[in-house]
Amino acid sequence: MAGSSAPNSDTELVERVRKLQPLIRSHALRAEQERRVTGEVVEALTDAGVFRMNVPRRYGGHQCSARTQVDVLSEVSAACGSAGFTALIQAGRAFIAALFPDEAQDEIFADPGVRVSGTLVPKAKARPVDGGYVLDGTSPFATGCQDSDWHLLTAVAHSAEEDRPPELLWTAVPMTDLEVIDDWHVSGLAGSGSNSVVARDVRVPAHRVLPLGPLLGGSFPSRRNSADPFYGMPVLLLFCAWTAAGALGPARAALAEFGERIHQRGITYTFYERQHEAPVTHLQFAEAAMKISCAEALAADFIALIDARVGEGNPYTTEERARIRAQSGYVARLCKEAVDLIGSASGASSLRLEVPVQRAVRDLNALNLHSFVNPAANLELYGRVLCGLDAGTPFL
Repeated sequence: MAGSSAPNSDTELVERVRKLQPLIRSHALRAEQERRVTGEVVEALTDAGVFRMNVPRRYGGHQCSARTQVDVLSEVSAACGSAGFTALIQAGRAFIAALFPDEAQDEIFADPGVRVSGTLVPKAKARPVDGGYVLDGTSPFATGCQDSDWHLLTAVAHSAEEDRPPELLWTAVPMTDLEVIDDWHVSGLAGSGSNSVVARDVRVPAHRVLPLGPLLGGSFPSRRNSADPFYGMPVLLLFCAWTAAGALGPARAALAEFGERIHQRGITYTFYERQHEAPVTHLQFAEAAMKISCAEALAADFIALIDARVGEGNPYTTEERARIRAQSGYVARLCKEAVDLIGSASGASSLRLEVPVQRAVRDLNALNLHSFVNPAANLELYGRVLCGLDAGTPFL
């Protein structure tokens, strides 16, 4: 794997990625056709340092602020939604890997440019054995697994004691120990390579296991990182920030593309030779722009809160956590609405696969269907908390 020099500033990292946009954009259609991000783009993002944003500094990582991570991932997503979603998953899983026991981190981060995939879908089973667990089962939606070195497989461990509930575990497994099922045939985020992975009698030592229950409560086994305020950021709230980047990038790109297309085409079966002259276009353009601006403001609000809490030692209230989930879902909804509007105003010629706006429409629809992003589910969750009820989920 190619190396990467550390950026002198967060701004430099964002600029590095922005310069890669022409390359990423030129590979977007091929990524859809191959149903995974192309090798050229994967290596370019690796070299730029995108996957080091959450790697501990002692391993050559950058430990970037949430704001910087969103800015970086937004730039990738603006060029290709699939590449952006893959990058946010792999960069984010490096954060989770940094919460594992230190012995596991020494293995995972032997190369600081490591790419880590993983899901929170508990489909595999973990059977306790002496010194660890044995894993069996299929795990779907393993974004970027074909270009990853390690996979964080979520598994369910059932206790021998009948009165104890099953335990959810994140297990760190080398990709060489897993089988990839080539089953990612979808309409949105089609180039993200979110295939299923299969574990067959895979033995995982105890030091490569991260219990999910204590993690959601703010406790994790890494001795060296437990005192670092950076790794005190709640991972589920960071996921809200990462997915906001996945929504904002394609929406901004679609708006920019729309602004160019309306000067190059007319409106068929009308007397408008240039679309930008039509009043309906003025309304469409303005409304889409306002939706994206509102999404940016919502995202900026909760991202600033996450960054401000680093090192303060102030725990988040349940209402704050629920609000951030609701805000992230609403960001995705606003971006989807904006791009749906742009798509409907772009004419039948925009249906061609080489026209980026149709891809943005499909990618944002897919992102809004993600169970942790889904706007309706997150609004209900927040509404329950506002009404004084239990959130109904530990995933806050």
